[in-house]
Amino acid sequence: MSWLSALSLGALQGFAELFPFSSLGLLIIVPHVLGWPVPVGRVYLPFVVALHLGTALGLFVVFGHLWWQIFRGLVRDRHRRRQLLLILTAALPAGVAGLVAKHWVAGFFSSPRLAAVMLMVNGVWLVRAPLATRPSLRRWDDLGWLAALRIGLYQILALIPGFSRSGLALWGSARQGLDYESAAHFSFLVAFPLIFGAALVELPKLAHGSPGMVSRALGGGFLAFVVAAWAARYLLGYFRHHGLRRLGWASLILGAVSLAALTWGW
Repeated sequence: MSWLSALSLGALQGFAELFPFSSLGLLIIVPHVLGWPVPVGRVYLPFVVALHLGTALGLFVVFGHLWWQIFRGLVRDRHRRRQLLLILTAALPAGVAGLVAKHWVAGFFSSPRLAAVMLMVNGVWLVRAPLATRPSLRRWDDLGWLAALRIGLYQILALIPGFSRSGLALWGSARQGLDYESAAHFSFLVAFPLIFGAALVELPKLAHGSPGMVSRALGGGFLAFVVAAWAARYLLGYFRHHGLRRLGWASLILGAVSLAALTWGW
């Protein structure tokens, strides 16, 4: 893999993980469309997880103050404990499903056309999302345990490349009565334990690869970190005034263009 490919994929990951365009789907589609030589299947998965970890660290920086408050208050502050448990409850279903199905997920890496089709389905799903964008009296930490679990169950679909985890979390949170700004806040918080857990499982495998692949993963991960920090701040402002419909149309068009490029070439 060239440095240009690694850095481009890192920037793409940091962008698409938070914008609801399925970073996993695009990390499969783009190398095939552009003819970039990348590792396949299980060899590529640890590299992809390294890029995801860069995204998670970018989110950790953006929400560092809140994470610090949560960790500092775990012993004495019941509210902080509840916040952490809500985040973990929403992260648990997709985390467990990902651990069980990781070899199945790796098999999708050779199916870019499937990812393009699912990106279109993802777009249709988001276009049909609830329209409410008015500020709600409900905060994300007012969610019940069952509501958090439902949001977590929606995210399992994101194991299929083309479905966006952040989009599914936003869609599910809106259905639980949150406005989109609060939904985005919750979605980005849930991303950190999900990605960090995957990194603990997959990153040791990267160390057994070539030194060149490790260095490229670090470079791509750093760029994902920078782009994700920008994207999180931008989207928190965007969702104060907009819902998912525009982004859903963008996902639908992106999937259609990708499928055309994969089928007929440029």
